[in-house]
Amino acid sequence: MEKIKVGVVRGGPSSEYDVSLKTGGEVLRHLSEKNNGVDILLDKEGDWFLKGFPTSPAKVFNEVDVVFNALHGEFGEDGKIQQVFESHNIPYTGSEIIPSAIAMQKHRARDTFSKFGLKVPQALVFSDIESSEKCAKEVFNKISPSWVVKPASTGSSVGINICNSYPELIEGIREAASYGSVVLVEECIKGREATCGVLENYRGENYYALPVVEIIPPENTFFDYKVKYDGSTKEICPAGFDNSTKLLISEMAKLAHQALGCRHYSRADFIFSPKGIYLLEVNTLPGLTSESLLPKAAAAAGLEFPQLLDHLIQQALSK
Repeated sequence: MEKIKVGVVRGGPSSEYDVSLKTGGEVLRHLSEKNNGVDILLDKEGDWFLKGFPTSPAKVFNEVDVVFNALHGEFGEDGKIQQVFESHNIPYTGSEIIPSAIAMQKHRARDTFSKFGLKVPQALVFSDIESSEKCAKEVFNKISPSWVVKPASTGSSVGINICNSYPELIEGIREAASYGSVVLVEECIKGREATCGVLENYRGENYYALPVVEIIPPENTFFDYKVKYDGSTKEICPAGFDNSTKLLISEMAKLAHQALGCRHYSRADFIFSPKGIYLLEVNTLPGLTSESLLPKAAAAAGLEFPQLLDHLIQQALSK
């Protein structure tokens, strides 16, 4: 049987270049014997390389049957690389152009979630900020401390800060604005962090929720970029919530996936608090490194990493 030529696209011109390299490397290492992996690198300038040599998208796509999108963040997760794939009529894993773009813009995704009845934290959105002090004053007058300040269009918790005072709020807004033109400031919900992955067309279900994972960062920190990848965070899978809570989180993850129009897979992040379960965001291209949550949840459901990759590749080819 002829093997499937899987082009694994990684790297890219985003703040998550290094994480993408790791995700792509893990995918290449764990492809099953059904596949031949082809390493496709995008450098930080957006130039394409095939097996280490400069090339073009057209030449790359002539060499593969399907693309496994292992990019993260800007360009890879926001609909732009998806436009490239579709313009060359190549099958690819992950969500299509519009759902990717909406999910990547956290403020727009929030609006979609609210329309579908999903609970999200109170927030304010600022665009093209000229004065972080002026924005901070508006937040201070409308939302009680503490606050979560984040760029609206990054992943892996890049540029996110929890701010407990007015000076911290000013600095948090200033830092978030350095990553993009739109800044989101949310009320800080105190509670237990959780995440839930969704796979399409698995075990007879159109939308299958993987086991809920509870995330316990080191004391006095939150699940930021550093603790996501340094091994210091405890990840309990299945989570220690009661069954009704886990079921509700699973149903919310599936609804969020559908609300955005995601494809193949996604992972939704939540806070479980005394005030309820809040949806924070949906990742359309969850990380697939050795520290990543979705592969761990899939393994807990009996789906080992090579089989998970096979499933996603088959989903892409069956379009």
